[in-house]
Amino acid sequence: MTKKEALLKAAEDKVRQGGYSNFSFRELANEVGIKSASVHYHFPTKADLGAELAHQYTNSFLAALGDPANIKASGINPIDVYTQLFRSALITDDKMCLCGLLGAQSESLPDKVRLEVKRFFNENLAWLTAAHTANGEHDPARAAIVTISLLEGAMMISKALNDHSYFESVTQ
Repeated sequence: MTKKEALLKAAEDKVRQGGYSNFSFRELANEVGIKSASVHYHFPTKADLGAELAHQYTNSFLAALGDPANIKASGINPIDVYTQLFRSALITDDKMCLCGLLGAQSESLPDKVRLEVKRFFNENLAWLTAAHTANGEHDPARAAIVTISLLEGAMMISKALNDHSYFESVTQ
């Protein structure tokens, strides 16, 4: 893992545990074992790091999903695949969705971070609309909004109450 990748990983862990303000360059430098100035070499500002983090998270999330039509053609409900990514983040990683957490803080985020968070939601809504279309949903765009809202909300409630059964009860 390169130093830049290690910085992004450390920042992701911090943000998913406590939000955008939950890290400083000094903390990241200490965690990765470099000088604080070296963090600035890779990311001139915290906004640059935050934007790259949200961009990378979106790309990784979408890559893990695959094509909804292909998933459906293989006999699997693409919404189940989508839900499983959220379940894994919450139950296996014990963390929130990075962009869901950042989305709740969007008014206080730098513009470049906010744009990447919007990209996450726009790309996910497009994927979910395609998935609901593949499932024959009457109003796939509405179903997409309901799906992501339900998952982000269930994740937030489960974390706030420290009880994953809330997430499980709405996703079964």
